[in-house]
Amino acid sequence: MKIHKSTTFALLAVLELARDPEGQMSTAEIATAYKISVHHLAKVMRQLVRAGLVQSVRGAGGGNRFAGKANRITLYDVVALFEDNLASEFDVAEAGVGTGIGQALQSVGDEIEDLTRATLQSITLATLLKHAAKAEGASGNTKAVEAALQESLAPLT
Repeated sequence: MKIHKSTTFALLAVLELARDPEGQMSTAEIATAYKISVHHLAKVMRQLVRAGLVQSVRGAGGGNRFAGKANRITLYDVVALFEDNLASEFDVAEAGVGTGIGQALQSVGDEIEDLTRATLQSITLATLLKHAAKAEGASGNTKAVEAALQESLAPLT
């Protein structure tokens, strides 16, 4: 599955804000933290505000604040805002659609899509933040970070 940059930016922003639900950050602060385009992130933030996941606070000392419950919102809730479909790039060419092999291959593609959706729906923001905190605790050692992530995400997939 390949996702758009805007989806990745949305996940980064929502997770960063959900990390401290009482705090707020400007779009520029989030963009700087993740080395991403402020302009592109601003567009993404507007969509997150419209969806009710982020609250925009105007004025001096304003910024963005997480507006949901991290233990109730899943990765799918965020991804679905930016992706038209979660179809794998496993599309049977038109020439093979009517054949038994083509139908079998399309069935595999459909199953990949269903598994992707189910996985994203099973992981809450709170769960991912917990895994991120573990990985950051071991951040002095790249191999330890990779091992912590693999270990902590294994039960999720």
